[in-house]
Amino acid sequence: MSTASPDSTAVGGGGGTSTVSVETVTGWHVLKVERYSQLKGVGIGNGEHIKSGTFSVGGHRWHIRIFLNCVDQPGNADWVFAGLYLGSSSNVVKAWPTFSVLNPDGMPARRLTSSTGMQARTFPSSSQWSCSTYDCIKRAELESSYIKDDSLQIRCDVTVFKEIGVETATVESLTVPPPDLHHHLGDLLASDIGGDVTFEVGGETFPAHKYMLAARSSVFKAELFGPLKEKGTDQIRIDDMEPRVFKAMLHFIYTDMMLPEIGAGEDRIIMHKYLLVAADRYNMERLKLICEDVLGKCIDTDIAATTLVLAEQHGCAGLKEACFRFFRRPGNLTTVMASDGFQHLKNSCPSLLEELLAKVAP
Repeated sequence: MSTASPDSTAVGGGGGTSTVSVETVTGWHVLKVERYSQLKGVGIGNGEHIKSGTFSVGGHRWHIRIFLNCVDQPGNADWVFAGLYLGSSSNVVKAWPTFSVLNPDGMPARRLTSSTGMQARTFPSSSQWSCSTYDCIKRAELESSYIKDDSLQIRCDVTVFKEIGVETATVESLTVPPPDLHHHLGDLLASDIGGDVTFEVGGETFPAHKYMLAARSSVFKAELFGPLKEKGTDQIRIDDMEPRVFKAMLHFIYTDMMLPEIGAGEDRIIMHKYLLVAADRYNMERLKLICEDVLGKCIDTDIAATTLVLAEQHGCAGLKEACFRFFRRPGNLTTVMASDGFQHLKNSCPSLLEELLAKVAP
C-alpha cells in the first residue's frame, strides 16, 4: 500500500510527491459470548469485562475485551463497549481495528461505532496490555437485533501497519478544470437532442431522456422500465403539477442544481413547497432535503401552520422539528392560532395538532 504525503508544495507550475510504502498485515478473531443474560446481570458489571483468548497479528499479541455493563461510568450505562488490547511491546504500534456484531450465520451484520472513524490507531509501547480507543453499540439495539439463543458474537478485524520507506519524486503540475458534467447535461436537456420521452404538464410539453430520469428517480425508473410499466411511455401526462414546478424538477434531475430563476420572497417559498411535494412524489431525496432546509429557514407566523402540515404529510422530520422550534418561541403559538393556516392544521391533521400542543404547551 502507498500513501502520498500532503506536505509537498508546487513551485513554478510543478510540485513534488513523497510516497510512503507501507506493509500491512491483517488478521481477525471472533469472541463468542454465551449465556449473555446471566453475564450481563450477574457475572459482569461495574466496569469489569469479558476477555478473549490471545491471538497474533503482525508479530504482536492481542486480545479483545468486551464491557457489558459500565454502570460506574456516567453516561455509559446504555452502551456496550469493545476494545482491542496490545500485549507488551517495546515499540509504538499502529493498527486499525474494526469491530462487528455477527448474525447467527457468522456473517458481519453491524459495525460498532468508532470514535476515530476509518483511521489507524496508535498503541503506545508498554510492558503491560494497552488499549488505544473503544468502539461501542447501544445496548438496546444489540439486545433487540443481535442476541440469538442468549448468545453474542463479536468479530475484530485487525490491520497492522509497518512503514517500509519514503521515496520523493518531482512531478509537473497541470491545471485541471472543475467538474462540469452538470453543465453538459443541462445543455443536453435544453437542446432537445436525443429525447425519447415527452411529458405534458398543464398544456406545456417537456422532452427528456428516459435513462437520465431512471438514474435519478426510482419512481421514474419503475414507470419507464419496470415490469408494470404502461404502454405508450413515450408520451406521459403529469397531472396535479404546475409546468414551472416540473421544469424546475427536470432541471434538478439533469444538473443537481436549482433553477436560477427561482426567485426570492413569497414566490421562492411557494416554489420550494411545490418542489418538496414533487420530490417526495418521485423519491428524489436530495431535492427534498434542499427544500426542507430552505423552508425551515423561512418559517414565520403566516406560514408556520401550513408548513407543519406539509412536513407531516410528506415525512419531513427535519422540517417538522424546525416548525416545533418556531412554535416554542414566546408568543408565536398564540399569534399563529389566530391565522387561517392554523384552522387548516386543525381540520386536516387533528392528531398533529395534539402532538404540537403536547410538545409546545404541555
